[in-house]
Amino acid sequence: MLAAREAKGVTDVAIARCEQISPFPSDKVQEDIIKYKNADVVWCQEEPKNAGGWTYARPRIVTAARDVRPLQPTYAGRAPLAAASTGSANHSAKELQKFLDEALG
Repeated sequence: MLAAREAKGVTDVAIARCEQISPFPSDKVQEDIIKYKNADVVWCQEEPKNAGGWTYARPRIVTAARDVRPLQPTYAGRAPLAAASTGSANHSAKELQKFLDEALG
């Protein structure tokens, strides 16, 4: 994300990493929501949608934000897959570029 943001020259996107999602760091998420009060929240992950933290984190992000503002985070990442990867480095690189472009708007 950082390298893609830099390469594209994007200066209006903040990136917050969530290193541990359980227990969920609601206080830290709320601090970022307050700090970036007009920002959209996009969950970005390299794993397929059904294998990463998105389904766990999404409702917790909404709960962390509820005392600050209504929030509906969106997802940028790989589509749900039965396997951890497509098995094609070329296809994987295209997927990665696509969701990085989505995340960085």
